[in-house]
Amino acid sequence: MSDATLSSESSDEGFARRVRSAVAWRWGSQVLAQVVTWTSTIMVVRLLQPSDYGLFAMSQVVVTALAFLNGHSFATSLIQTDTVTKRRIGQVFGLLLAFNGSLAVLLFAGAPLAAAYYREPLIADMLRVQAIIFLTVPFTSLPSELLAKRLEFRVQAKVNMAAAILGAGTALMLAWFDFGVWALVYAPIVTFVTRAIGLTVAAKTFVAPVFDPRGAGDLVRFGGALTICQLFWILQSQSDIFIAGRSFATHELGLYSESLFLTLIVTGRFLPPINDVSFPAYAELHKAGKPLASFFLRTLRTVFLVTAPLYTGLALTAEPAVLTLFGAKWAEMAPLVAGLALAMPAMALQIVCSPTTNAMGRPRFYLMTNGAGAILFPALFLVFVGVGPIGLVHAWWIAAPALLLFTLALTLPQAGLTWAALLRELAPVALACGVMTLGVLGIEQWARLELAPARLALDAATGCLLYVGTLWLVRPSLLSDTRAMLQHRSIAQPG
Repeated sequence: MSDATLSSESSDEGFARRVRSAVAWRWGSQVLAQVVTWTSTIMVVRLLQPSDYGLFAMSQVVVTALAFLNGHSFATSLIQTDTVTKRRIGQVFGLLLAFNGSLAVLLFAGAPLAAAYYREPLIADMLRVQAIIFLTVPFTSLPSELLAKRLEFRVQAKVNMAAAILGAGTALMLAWFDFGVWALVYAPIVTFVTRAIGLTVAAKTFVAPVFDPRGAGDLVRFGGALTICQLFWILQSQSDIFIAGRSFATHELGLYSESLFLTLIVTGRFLPPINDVSFPAYAELHKAGKPLASFFLRTLRTVFLVTAPLYTGLALTAEPAVLTLFGAKWAEMAPLVAGLALAMPAMALQIVCSPTTNAMGRPRFYLMTNGAGAILFPALFLVFVGVGPIGLVHAWWIAAPALLLFTLALTLPQAGLTWAALLRELAPVALACGVMTLGVLGIEQWARLELAPARLALDAATGCLLYVGTLWLVRPSLLSDTRAMLQHRSIAQPG
């Protein structure tokens, strides 16, 4: 079995059509899945207590900390390599089975140690059950990456949607019947098992594992570099909960973890699908000898165009949004949500940089940026944890912009972009967000509505009109380009 570098459809328009289709299925299915998940989540949040989410956050730190060794990066290396054979697929499958079987055993045996660290005995039982997740990884990672290499995301979309529905239904049912924190434990397991079965069948990856590593040196080197990057990412993204877990009460930790979950809904849920498509698309362009600059700039512009107003709006409407969606018992989340939202546009731009250099076969840049984040974020969390949950928010204000600047300084030259070109594309969006902010603050002072849903609706409508109106006046091409992209038409190169 072999995979040609370029198909006969690799003309500019044919390639663009394949990428648009991939984005539509991968991102569109993610949106639908999140609608299902968030409908369930809002219901579940109203049934459970902040302390339940605090306990679950503690267990998730341990699971995520081990996940960097799950070997998914070796499956990802199949996208970047030129040659894919049945033996190579079997070698990756063997690595995945070995790594994840070991992790499941390690998590099951080490669960009491984690419970002792957090001083919460229930954590041990939760972690033993969650060991099942690692056993599903070989049957999700391998088929999903093989499908991604061919830019085939339609079948993945259907499987992910089915998994989301079953997982959301499980969480809601268990929460309704008073299972407490166990509703949060079992729902992801149902989701992972469903995806494992569906993707394996859809991708037709019925190969025997090969445990002989000979001939797979390039896969191991590239996958190993990405694995180290994943370790650095985990140190960056999980250090706040790990550090705060011994300092905060479960109620405080639950408030912070849910605030972070709410504000990461875009960067954590909707940007990874863009990276999933960008990586194989950039890799195919690079192998064809085509420049990546215009495509990368368009990605940065589109991400900022969407995330900047969403997060600015969330910062402005945090109080009525939390009261409307979560209820009065979660009201203490509001200042945390507002503060975290201010840092998220920087994180959004930073996250979508990595596919560019990885697709060029230069993972060292991804390694450097993740290494910087692994040092910067934990250090600042340690400094500010004594202030309480709001102290962690302040750490985000410093760390997220600093990491973005460092990442862009490394990535822009590799992609052939200049700072001036990037700023020209982002400046109109920043201006529109500023006008939106002034307008929403003004309408809040003028209307002074008491009901949270009415405040949220008025603020959202005002912000949306001002943002779109400002862009229409100062840079109408941004709106027309976005509309063309949604309608699958050709888009002008960013200028």
